[in-house]
Amino acid sequence: MKKINILSASLAMLVFASLNVSAQIKLSDIFKKVTEKQGTTTTATGTPSTFEIGQGIKEALQIGVSAGADRLSLKDGFLGNLAVKILMPPEAQKVEKTLRGIGLNKLCDNVIVSLNRAAEDAATEAKPIFISAIKQMTLTDATNILLGNKDAATEYFKKVTTSQLMQKFSPIVTTSLNKVNATKYYSDLTTQYNRLPLVKPVNTNLTEYVTQKAIDGLFVEVAKEELKIRGNLSSRSTTLLQKVFGYADKKKI
Repeated sequence: MKKINILSASLAMLVFASLNVSAQIKLSDIFKKVTEKQGTTTTATGTPSTFEIGQGIKEALQIGVSAGADRLSLKDGFLGNLAVKILMPPEAQKVEKTLRGIGLNKLCDNVIVSLNRAAEDAATEAKPIFISAIKQMTLTDATNILLGNKDAATEYFKKVTTSQLMQKFSPIVTTSLNKVNATKYYSDLTTQYNRLPLVKPVNTNLTEYVTQKAIDGLFVEVAKEELKIRGNLSSRSTTLLQKVFGYADKKKI
């Protein structure tokens, strides 16, 4: 009997020791997870360094301009977006009204669709230009953008990319206009109009018009993305973005 009692006591001690070790392991795991979580939270707060601001702004802008350019380069990226849809050139709007009044709606529709298709085709070339501008951005530029107005990044892009975009887009738009028959449709439209009695002939530089409208549309989309990341916490998808834009939020309170 005495041996049985000793054996039982030994088994009990072994079970207790095993449970104790298991509990310690679980507690250790829980502590580790809590610590890691606290560490993550800590890195997303506080004052970012100048380098972090630069990296955060570049990361945010690269995400934004890529999303904007990608949207516009899709079919109906321009045509289906009322904010950027390209309508008839101002000098041709009277032409459109007159021709629609005599039943030539299809001709007018063909022109508008083809102008937007040309812009969508050209938009595919915008992303590399914007990305290049981001890479060349100085730390001072980045800080000014972060703490500037809600459209500071968009205004920066306008300043440093407009000339390059115009130069790059012009031949692309010319090719795109011909590819989607925009030049032919517009020529048909103005020919029909110019045949009418007592009208003033209309001449439009389609390449210049569509190029400018395409670039305007790109900046509209960039501005949307900028507002999203400044005002929508869920758009700050990385710890760096949370830290940098969280800091900006506090500075503007």
